[in-house]
Amino acid sequence: MSYDPTPEQQAIIDAARTGDDLTIMAGAGTGKTSTLKMLARDAGRRRGAYLAYNKSIATDAAKEFPSSVTCKTAHSFAYGAVGRNFAHRLNGPRVPARQAAIILGLNEPVKVGETMLAPQQLARLVSETIQRFCYSDDRQIQRMNVPLVNGLDRAGQAELAKYLVPIAQEAWDTDLTQRDGQLRFTHDCYLKMWILTDPQIHADYVLLDEAQDSNPAVAGLVSRQPAQRILVGDSSQAIYGWRGATDAMASFAGRRFHLSQSFRFGPAVAAEANKWLDVLDAPLRLTGYEQIPSRVEYAPDPDAVLCRSNGGAIVRVIDALSQGRRAALVGGGSDIRRMAEAAQRLQAGLPTDHPELFAFRTWREVQEYVEMDSTGSDLRVFVRLIDRHGSHEVMRVCDALVEERHADVIVSTAHKAKGREWGSVLIADDFPEPRAEEGEEVRVARDEAMLAYVAVTRAQRVLDRSGLAWIDRYAVGTPAPVVAKVHPPEATLSEAPDPLAEEVPPAGCSGQRPCFLCDPSVLETWPAPVTAGANRG
Repeated sequence: MSYDPTPEQQAIIDAARTGDDLTIMAGAGTGKTSTLKMLARDAGRRRGAYLAYNKSIATDAAKEFPSSVTCKTAHSFAYGAVGRNFAHRLNGPRVPARQAAIILGLNEPVKVGETMLAPQQLARLVSETIQRFCYSDDRQIQRMNVPLVNGLDRAGQAELAKYLVPIAQEAWDTDLTQRDGQLRFTHDCYLKMWILTDPQIHADYVLLDEAQDSNPAVAGLVSRQPAQRILVGDSSQAIYGWRGATDAMASFAGRRFHLSQSFRFGPAVAAEANKWLDVLDAPLRLTGYEQIPSRVEYAPDPDAVLCRSNGGAIVRVIDALSQGRRAALVGGGSDIRRMAEAAQRLQAGLPTDHPELFAFRTWREVQEYVEMDSTGSDLRVFVRLIDRHGSHEVMRVCDALVEERHADVIVSTAHKAKGREWGSVLIADDFPEPRAEEGEEVRVARDEAMLAYVAVTRAQRVLDRSGLAWIDRYAVGTPAPVVAKVHPPEATLSEAPDPLAEEVPPAGCSGQRPCFLCDPSVLETWPAPVTAGANRG
């Protein structure tokens, strides 16, 4: 079924005809994909390329866009040019961290500050360094590509980065870019290899969807195309900066247009969303769809419960199970289960290879870290969850989850809910209201405001805003000041969201923060340590 374009959509279609670069700021539920399809149909025989955020979006788009538009992910473009030559490596066996350490020549533990890092832990850090390099637009591996580690101070982080960068660069040059290499080869490897050749996409115009969450590598690829470039997204939904995404729209010089008419919800939900857009001082405000009678009210039996953290989500699942209700967790519980398993090992006085906890020797150290060190605040929800319910109970709850189609209630973090929508939504109470020291002005952190905006715009008919009702103290009258959470280059990893506070892909995947060489097995022996910077053999 086709619809007549709104005035905002028509203005975009008219501008696209000029061949100018465009930046389309599309609010939640405003029909950005429909607008791009209208634009493509209007373009006639001009060749287009639509870069989708993931494969499912690309597949759906290919069915609906005109045949003149090639709809693919960046990985799909790269696979045809480079990746197919490495298919045998993509289908190769998993490389355990111990084996990766041997391949990398990491034969002994390294002491960084007061923290001892075993060879397999170093191998995992090298792997994540390379992964972050793949997401970046850098030509060579930089210190900023080295992941931040819980428990390391700034000096220790700098020392670790200095040690790992040359190892990672050598691994990239002599193994990962070679057809006969031995290290674990991911889809992001061939994508980076392709982008480093400065390829040209054969199209008259290139559409980059979800541009606010592009990784710098893909954003750089699009910016260098000699074709007309059209970026579309919502800067107020740029919630993946912690995992390397960048808002390509912020620095792009194209002519700017807005889509503000939402077709997902009615005026009541739009008004609630606009409170957060006020706080963000966003360039648009949403208009609700009058034909949808949305309400902002108490929802005793919502279709979905959205939480700030995975720890908060597990608490909601525990509550549901205690009431005899079947619960589904968007994204599953495997990440949380692995975290609980790591906690169980530390509680037993055993080391763990979990990427967020391996720098700690005991559970008590983790408890002290989250309570005494401000940089450990993002681990605090998980630690308190384990302390209250126990690691066995958390694992049991993860095992009791059901598929969404069989669930009585769907629970999700706000991050994993992005791109989803439900008839009725309850906002959980683990979205913290900002606090300030005495004499300081209370400010809403920009990343928290964006996450809240995503959360409230998932509702179509009923929004129970309970967990975010405190916004009324900040969005009345003039917009409240916003302060961004800026993580210094040498800060500890916990300043960025931890796996229990954010969406983190499971080990072995090619997501944004994988540990694809992580081996969770027991560390049987720890040879004598060497210091960072010493000969690695």
